[in-house]
Amino acid sequence: MFEELKTKFLALKRPLQIFLVVALGLIVLGTCSNMANAQGQNCGNRELVVERLTNKYGESRQSIGMAPQGRVVEVFASLETGTWTITVTMPNGITCLVASGQSFETLDEPISPTGIRS
Repeated sequence: MFEELKTKFLALKRPLQIFLVVALGLIVLGTCSNMANAQGQNCGNRELVVERLTNKYGESRQSIGMAPQGRVVEVFASLETGTWTITVTMPNGITCLVASGQSFETLDEPISPTGIRS
């Protein structure tokens, strides 16, 4: 089942893939109550979170986007190991880990003109 989903996901155009990953992150974020005040193990000072992602997992920022209420969504990944992490940073500087996984790939797929299948 996972391989089938992965194949379907990889067949999507790059903008749609990015949208789906960010949307998934926002859905997960929406299920957490009052994350702006969260101080649990999945949230912390942005500088410390980024430092840990860099030093422990070899991840660097691959994409960034603005979310509602001044939140910043970022995707970090290691191109060497394939690990990835989605974070959301609140306006107060607290960064929360939203999702993480393996098998990150960078794609550069051209957008097909409307009506033409690739």
